Amino acid sequence: MRKKSVASFYTLPDLGQGHRGRVFRRLLEEAVELVRRGRIPSVAEVALAARVSRATAYRYFASRSKLVSAVIAEALAPVRRAVPQAGNPKRRLRELLNRTYSRFSEYEPHMRAALQLALEHQSLERAGLLREEPFRRGQREEILRVTLAPLRAQLAPRTWNRLLRALAVVYGIEPMIVLKDICGTNDRETKAVVRWMMDALVDAALREGAAPR
Repeated sequence: MRKKSVASFYTLPDLGQGHRGRVFRRLLEEAVELVRRGRIPSVAEVALAARVSRATAYRYFASRSKLVSAVIAEALAPVRRAVPQAGNPKRRLRELLNRTYSRFSEYEPHMRAALQLALEHQSLERAGLLREEPFRRGQREEILRVTLAPLRAQLAPRTWNRLLRALAVVYGIEPMIVLKDICGTNDRETKAVVRWMMDALVDAALREGAAPR
């Protein structure tokens, strides 16, 4: 069976191996490194670190939103190229978690930065004070939908939608923050708790009832 790709949600521009491609990669690598240090840099700061002009940097990244989107795309590209296509729902979710979690751990500062920027922009936008393109998140529901596609026919629409939304709560950086920062768990226990929650949610959906025939 051909795997369904979700790469389009995180696609970086393909600028080739020429000058433009090299400049883009240099900017992106510097951005990844700066975010790893614990803060979201401006486009101008990335330009300085990459030793290119601000004007050049802004041609590739017109805003912090574009910059952070590219950083997250770079961080998660290896695990977003395809979704699990074999096994029962729990097995698929576990495979997705296994593929993703090591990247979440390695790029935890970047995931936190993306969440920070999204919250900052949401607050500014509500107050009418946002002066740049808003940073949006939200591809996880589509990733979960593709992963669990065979289960859809077994569930009523309401249960199916509720399951996707519930899983979206436990698949991502947010449960890592709660478990590690508040509960003090390590990476191994955090992953085990997330896996347990995913299994429990699938079981609850299946118990709730099948789709009407």
